[in-house]
Amino acid sequence: MPYVNVQITAGATREQKAALVKDITDSRVRHQGKKPELTHIVIQEIAEEDWGYAGQLIDDWKRGQG
Repeated sequence: MPYVNVQITAGATREQKAALVKDITDSRVRHQGKKPELTHIVIQEIAEEDWGYAGQLIDDWKRGQG
């Protein structure tokens, strides 16, 4: 069974998550010929404080950008 794990920062709406699931499923059908009913997608919301970017924690990076 195909399994796709998507990690996003916390705060997406249910509608946004549903759109991600649909888009990913449609892409696998279109490009890989997979059956949609066999594709499983897990969305993990990661707290922003647990992300890093450019060698820094994201909140430190954001403070330096503003």
